[in-house]
Amino acid sequence: MPPEEPHQIACHLGRLLDERGITLAELAARVGVTVANLSILKNDRAKAIRFSTLTAICRELDCQPGDLLTFSD
Repeated sequence: MPPEEPHQIACHLGRLLDERGITLAELAARVGVTVANLSILKNDRAKAIRFSTLTAICRELDCQPGDLLTFSD
């Protein structure tokens, strides 16, 4: 199996939380995922995200997926 290439997706969860005055723990409770899993996403260590989780995050932060995730070449 070939080695996994690093992804080029950046997550802006920390910035969005700061802008909205919401803690990671508060968002985790609202979304229904663990703080640890959101921390992985926030720190750009996630390899995947479920659409249901993405939907819940966007709903709670009143944002679009493109506000949360960007691609850099």
